[in-house]
Amino acid sequence: MRVFFWVQHLLGIGHLRRTLSLSRAAAAAGIETAVASGGLPLPGADPGGATLVQLPPVRAVDRYFKQLVDERDCPIDDGWRDRRRAVLFEAYDAARPDVLVTELFPFGRRQLRFELEPLLVRAKADGCMIVSSVRDILVKPDKPERIAEMLERVQRWYDLVLVHGDPAFVPFDATFPGLEGIESLVRYTGYTVDRAGPSPGGGEGEVLVSAGGGAVGELLLRTALAARPLSDARDWRWRFLVGEGLPQVVFSDLMRAAPSGVIVERARPDFQALLARAHLSISQGGYNTVMEVLAAGLRAVVAPYAGGHESEQTLRAHALAERGGLQVVAEDKLAPDSLAAAIDRALAGPPLSAAGIDLGGIPTTIRLLQGLHGC
Repeated sequence: MRVFFWVQHLLGIGHLRRTLSLSRAAAAAGIETAVASGGLPLPGADPGGATLVQLPPVRAVDRYFKQLVDERDCPIDDGWRDRRRAVLFEAYDAARPDVLVTELFPFGRRQLRFELEPLLVRAKADGCMIVSSVRDILVKPDKPERIAEMLERVQRWYDLVLVHGDPAFVPFDATFPGLEGIESLVRYTGYTVDRAGPSPGGGEGEVLVSAGGGAVGELLLRTALAARPLSDARDWRWRFLVGEGLPQVVFSDLMRAAPSGVIVERARPDFQALLARAHLSISQGGYNTVMEVLAAGLRAVVAPYAGGHESEQTLRAHALAERGGLQVVAEDKLAPDSLAAAIDRALAGPPLSAAGIDLGGIPTTIRLLQGLHGC
């Protein structure tokens, strides 16, 4: 069996991280796996036994995803689109997949339809099974007619929609009102959570501060640094993990500002292992980080990213906070004193519990993909 994943990250890195988790598991299960990634290269990206193909990269210039630029920060044009489409088709032809998986599309990444729609036509003609891989919560479309477009694309091309969530926690139709039109194709997998891998050790009992890929994490990182002396955790060791998306000049400034007892370093591949040894997590509310924190059973504070039209992180954080344990600070209320108060509440309360939430999304996804091919 051969599977070909298509994934595009534009600002954060969560989409790519989730796809790499699935591709590693697929390869480990004996599936011949390839991943075509269209975002900026991610240092340390680990596809495991899968093949990782880097497409000509593109990123968004702001929080609204309206303008896309290439790796030289030039706006993409028709010539660039033609080159990128050619590289994608070359990767697809080399993979010869039985199953094509598009991450988020057609529920997002509409800007990339210039390459995806021809790819879907080709895959359908080849008899390839086509799957959409989508997280639990969608961002509300800016135009109501977008829902009808999504439904039409699913009905025309797709054989299966894998929702990486748990309907008992957040049902997909909470943010996708058109679910009834495709309900027969939808399968919930549970949340995808990478388990801790090898680690050099250390980090026991720390406060772990992270902001995903870092592209929109500066506010949280600076606020956390200022909140430390105001909190009950002022005498603990704090570790700041800074994604590669944060400019080097800002990273260097954070390192200079760090007092004794504070470690500032670039994001590490053993993040999950550090979480398992930490006492408290402070982070944004991205899918991967929140679920990894939940699986680790930590005390946690979340300041969800809410820039542009983004509502996904806020909705998930509040759904988890309603279960008890998670402390949430809205981005527009984020300040040293409000963050310190949330830290103190988290330390005084119980750790998070994953009881009743399905975190088996990775093995379930692999079983569903194998089922498509009759494995």
